[in-house]
Amino acid sequence: MNDQRKVRVAVVFGGRSPEHSISCASAAHVLPAIDPARYEVVPVGIARDGRWLQVSGDPARLAIGSGGELPSVDATAGAEIVARPGGSTGALTVLSPGDVPRDLGAVDVVLPLLHGAYGEDGTIQGLLEMTGARYCGAGVFASAAGMDKEYMKLIFAAHGLPIGRYVVVRDRDWAAAPADTPEAQARAGAATPGAERKRVLDDISELGWPVFVKPARGGSSVGTSKAADTAELEQAIELAREHDPKVLVEAAIDGIEIECAVLEGAGGGPPDASVPGQVVVGGGAGFYDFEAKYLASGTHMVIPAPIPSPAIEQVRRLAAAAFDAISCEGLARVDFFYTPDGQVLVNEINTMPGMTPASGFPKMWEASGLPLGQLMDRIIRTALRRRPGLRLSAACPASSARRRQGTAVRRPLPHRAGGTPGGGSSATSSRR
Repeated sequence: MNDQRKVRVAVVFGGRSPEHSISCASAAHVLPAIDPARYEVVPVGIARDGRWLQVSGDPARLAIGSGGELPSVDATAGAEIVARPGGSTGALTVLSPGDVPRDLGAVDVVLPLLHGAYGEDGTIQGLLEMTGARYCGAGVFASAAGMDKEYMKLIFAAHGLPIGRYVVVRDRDWAAAPADTPEAQARAGAATPGAERKRVLDDISELGWPVFVKPARGGSSVGTSKAADTAELEQAIELAREHDPKVLVEAAIDGIEIECAVLEGAGGGPPDASVPGQVVVGGGAGFYDFEAKYLASGTHMVIPAPIPSPAIEQVRRLAAAAFDAISCEGLARVDFFYTPDGQVLVNEINTMPGMTPASGFPKMWEASGLPLGQLMDRIIRTALRRRPGLRLSAACPASSARRRQGTAVRRPLPHRAGGTPGGGSSATSSRR
């Protein structure tokens, strides 16, 4: 990388998932916060049909409208971009109709502000590794494991993290099974539910009511609903299956929702955990759904979360443990439930959390002394220090030693005016 020029950062947003609009809103919040004195930003939008486009990156065109209008890359379409191998950096080529292809130039690092499938699930991470580009955030495995809630929970359980009860509904379990013979099917006049569906329904009924039903590989509560009985359950599963053939059904947990933001530790140290916050759902929503997260005016966070100090430390310890359990890198947000009897349960991890003005991740770091500009600087610099190519964090000696000895986590970072965020040593405590 040439020290005589600014670091070139390709900020990629949009994407093919149902979270396209939230990714655009994240970009609208992040783009103005990246220090223009240090970084040259290259905005790259991915349209809903998968095309990579050169876009202006105007925050006003990417933000959620005052009336709740959701943004889209398609509305800011520009020339098409393709990525190609570029040695130690990735290279982007612009393809304008009727023009000769031209280089947009090599980029030093990619910030994939993509949420959901085809962006947060390891797909773009694999593409970037194939092109030799450095990128921010989790690698292929951690992204895939963090996206698939079934395997996320299996890994958490294997590491001894406390989680709630759940049932996985696979496509072969739920799809209507024909009768044994064509004649029997003709007599019945239609396909009949198979034994597997009955088994799944029996397993779900043992969770108790209500339950929450969600796509196994989704986010932003898209396709998620609450079911109070079997009739509502079947409708909820069908809704979730519109987004993913694999569905997760979770037992309702009596407790408040707590979030904690995590950053990869500096210099190979343990993860840094923010001050946790409580999600307070507004707008009369029955749970923290898409409307409540992004469009309801009454939804907000209480930071720090109003729970006892020992529980705060337990949340932070478990957040770091969840981060390490899936070999996460860069950044993540871990979500919890805190029950009336004082239990802390891990709900899920988000390897590329929302960065909108309403999102908890930037709010919790700001409350911990790391405002958005410094936060983005740290995330970018962490990625620049990592060598391009196959990620090796899961096998690195320091990471293995931490797993053998138990996970330590740094306390929230103090704000240092004019200093480097996260620099220097800080006290540690046991926690996620």
